[in-house]
Amino acid sequence: MTGEDGGPTALRIMLGGHLRRMRETAGISRADAGWQIRASESKVSRMELGRVGFKERDVNDLLDLYELKDPQERDRLMELARAANNPGWWSRYGDVMPSWFSNYVGLEVAAKLIRTYEVLFVPGLLQTEDYARAVVQLGKTYLPADEVDQRVALRVTRQQILTRPNPVRLWVVIDEAVLHRPVGGRETMREQIEYLMAVDKQPNITLQVMPFSKVGYPGAGGAFSILRFPEGDLPDVVYIEHAASALYLDKLEDLDEYAAIMEALTISAAPVSATQTLLAEALERMA
Repeated sequence: MTGEDGGPTALRIMLGGHLRRMRETAGISRADAGWQIRASESKVSRMELGRVGFKERDVNDLLDLYELKDPQERDRLMELARAANNPGWWSRYGDVMPSWFSNYVGLEVAAKLIRTYEVLFVPGLLQTEDYARAVVQLGKTYLPADEVDQRVALRVTRQQILTRPNPVRLWVVIDEAVLHRPVGGRETMREQIEYLMAVDKQPNITLQVMPFSKVGYPGAGGAFSILRFPEGDLPDVVYIEHAASALYLDKLEDLDEYAAIMEALTISAAPVSATQTLLAEALERMA
């Protein structure tokens, strides 16, 4: 994985995980590692979790402490540290994007598979520009026009992961209510449904609808996403967004629970073969 296709967020997590395993193998405590780089134990913990950037001097000092002798491996890890400090394309939207969401966009760029369940809106990766604008402005009519434009541009630019040379595999389950909710007005919603009908035909996108006739899965609760990565150093991550924050779950028991929920949702939802019909019926209702 390179900085270009992995993004700095994923690279930090990869490098941090590697440094943690090296420290544990060497039998060195976080406190002693912190002493080596003139930092606190909590700073070492944040580094190993990939939540902060890496100073090349710190990485080099830690590799000395862990007695890494292989020059090629050292060069690889130092290059990884340099790449992890490069800002992602989304950094230019920092004025309108909270840090907790910036982390998600970084992981989204690095993912090979994203599975999403949505109950209120069309997921951001499948929104048209007009639909995205309507969602951004919901309850926030006070936002300046240029900030609205930036937020919409961020949402639309994120969608490039679906059309790049090595596109993300996206599997989405949406509640049927999403198709009945005229976000932005009936014309905007018609265009959105037509767009869903088009992207559903892309080989890397699978869309299912949870019809009103199905109970769904009681343990699902609200919307969530599960991200999977091509690198073994990166565990799956469950992302749950709140109004002003987000949860990132990567413990095995949480991953198992949400993977089971997602599996149950895909089974309970209408089959993939019925998606085009359900979308066409929703489009007719918006006429």
